[in-house]
Amino acid sequence: MPRPSDTKQRIQDVARELFTRQGVHRTSLQEIADQLGITKPALYYHFSSREELVRSIVAPIIDEEEAFLSAQEALPEVDPHALLAGYFDFHYRHRDGIVLMLAELTTLADLGLIDRVMHWRRRLAALLYGPTPTLDQATRAAIAFGGLQDCTIQFPDTPHDDLRRAALAGAYATLGLTS
Repeated sequence: MPRPSDTKQRIQDVARELFTRQGVHRTSLQEIADQLGITKPALYYHFSSREELVRSIVAPIIDEEEAFLSAQEALPEVDPHALLAGYFDFHYRHRDGIVLMLAELTTLADLGLIDRVMHWRRRLAALLYGPTPTLDQATRAAIAFGGLQDCTIQFPDTPHDDLRRAALAGAYATLGLTS
């Protein structure tokens, strides 16, 4: 019999796949339980609600991104190349979760997570340009970081190294950085 932590992880894995394919609100907890071959009460043992299950999937990703940003903000000097590369790597590593979050923005808002996610873009621009970037600087940063995130999910069949090189080159060009 699987350990509870194994069952919890299996529930999250199946839920992530179903939520991404069908949407959070169109996926029932019974469907997740059926897919796993467990009872609905067994699922409720691990997650008391669909919202708790969604939060358990996206919160670790959000916490990791927060940690990444905080670590960058703690540096005496930010290396724009390392910042952009780290941002790409994070989003590439979590692209399935990112797709889920993008598809379920209203769910994230209902869970109180969307404001936190949106605040990151301002923090990223501040890392590149200081606490009060101009409109031109802020828009370039939004395009660069948004483009990196988009590339990680838009080109799923492109080999990692090729995609990383091309996406970072695009972000550098947007920001006026040399490779």
